Amino acid sequence: MQLTRKPDVGTPQRNFIPADFNPADTESLRESVDLLLARAVDTPDELEDFLRDWSELTGVVEAEKARRYIAKTCDTVDETIRDRFLSYEREVVPLYSQLNDSLDRKYLASPARDSLPARYGIFDRKLKTKAELFREENIPLETEETELYTKYMEIQGVITVELDGETLTAQQCSALLEKPDRELRERAFRKLAVRRLQDSDKIEELFDQMLAIRHQVALNAGFDNYRDYRFQQLCRFAYGPAQCADFHSAVEEIVVPAVADLTRRRIEKLGIDSLRPWDRVVSPFGRPPCTPFATEKEYIEKTQTLFRAVDPVFEKEFDILDRNGLLDLMSRPGKAPGGYMYSIEDMRLPFIFFNAVGTHSDIQTLLHEGGHAFHTIATRGEPLGDYRSAPMEFCEVASMSMELFGLERIDAIYDSQDAREAKYLQFESIVDLFGWIATIDAFQHWLYTHPGHSRDERREKWIDLAGRFAPHIDWGDMDDYFAYLWHRQGHLFHAPFYYIEYAIAQIGALQAWLLEREDHNGMVRAYQAALALGGSQGLPDLFETAGLRFAMGRDILNEIIPAVMKRIEELDSGETPGEKTDTGFDSISVPHPDLDS
Repeated sequence: MQLTRKPDVGTPQRNFIPADFNPADTESLRESVDLLLARAVDTPDELEDFLRDWSELTGVVEAEKARRYIAKTCDTVDETIRDRFLSYEREVVPLYSQLNDSLDRKYLASPARDSLPARYGIFDRKLKTKAELFREENIPLETEETELYTKYMEIQGVITVELDGETLTAQQCSALLEKPDRELRERAFRKLAVRRLQDSDKIEELFDQMLAIRHQVALNAGFDNYRDYRFQQLCRFAYGPAQCADFHSAVEEIVVPAVADLTRRRIEKLGIDSLRPWDRVVSPFGRPPCTPFATEKEYIEKTQTLFRAVDPVFEKEFDILDRNGLLDLMSRPGKAPGGYMYSIEDMRLPFIFFNAVGTHSDIQTLLHEGGHAFHTIATRGEPLGDYRSAPMEFCEVASMSMELFGLERIDAIYDSQDAREAKYLQFESIVDLFGWIATIDAFQHWLYTHPGHSRDERREKWIDLAGRFAPHIDWGDMDDYFAYLWHRQGHLFHAPFYYIEYAIAQIGALQAWLLEREDHNGMVRAYQAALALGGSQGLPDLFETAGLRFAMGRDILNEIIPAVMKRIEELDSGETPGEKTDTGFDSISVPHPDLDS
């Protein structure tokens, strides 16, 4: 990684913060804020200059936070790296949160605020909401919550299992679930399940502490529960808890029967009596899993081929990351689980972290994170920091659409049979994923509207919800592991309520997929135009710019789920009606919940 080197595409010019500024020097940080607070903001020009320089300072502070977080996730064992990360979280992040509130209030008090150009409307609303929620007493609580999540990462990062004489990371072990040998899949699943259960009490204790902190944060801000506080904090202006509940019901009504149909197909193809948890991701066609790459270099090259097939500009943009050391992609002991794209704000470039082990799902994940990266690059010239990132629901449209665009061109790197199976399995997993999202989201709504619940009550609620949205899985004698399955979902620990976004975005991405099959050029251009808007428009307007409809209820699911099921039927029968045969140069997560990534 070369996260401190100046990238070969240059960096935005600084007008306010010196090149040698150290954001970890709290005295220098205070002085910079004091300079901003002393500014006159009586005219629109003065206020816009203030906002640009404030964005510059925030970008530098956030970039240092990003670098330390990235270092920590790349190595959860090194105590020096951990201590550097925690010292910044304890000393700088809380201080800047406090100082930032004074800058928020300076902006809100400016007489020029109402005379700013209309483009600042979204920013103004978000900042007003942020100021209304700010409570100084919540700063140490948020720091404590971050420290608890660090402990969670450390627990997850050192998980290994011994299988057939090999020491495997969780990611390497879960990759065996794609092997045709059912006995091997079961042994791998049970080994990892037993190992995870060893940490269940520690994770339950951490989560109890997190729940207590979050509830207190909500009470301090004047809310009865953390859910209502968090929806405001996330600036969810386009939907609320009622729409989430409608989504849960729609999944139960429309998606669960579709998954039941897919399950019947899978059971029949595999020649088994019931679908056990180790049968969910193996190819039902009886062939060994596709192994598209063995090294990081090969991984990058294969995925770049797909980006090029979608549009050559995406290959060029991804190459910026590769040649500037902004990728850490392969699994190894000591890495934090999962994958992410993190924007390094002083460079305005993305970093991608992942735990690849050589499977097709790894290709899909890099397509996904690549979509996020292209979103970051598309807004690189935006001077207002808040507008360089979109609402998370649309950020995930960027990533999930790219997954589907790349998937439909997977023939560029696979033979015909591997390509067919990859598409079949991916579309199958998309339908299945809606149930998992509904489970996680409904679980969170219950968690935070029932403060003070016991661990037994939490366990029973999880079992009830998981059974409601995934009744087709036969857990047999694995009730203990099933009851703690949610421990693997890192979002619950570090980003509460950040999960429904995947469903909203998948609905948008599937619309994009359908439109792209009819008009590739038009859809890709609309996709790029929407990405370039960043966060300067509201969620429905971003969807509209991309040619999509913002929706999350029965009507839209009744449109897209049958379309996906039809595509699965085509792939199952070997039919390819309407498919393009060119490579697209001229015309043209979310990993499965059972795969650790």
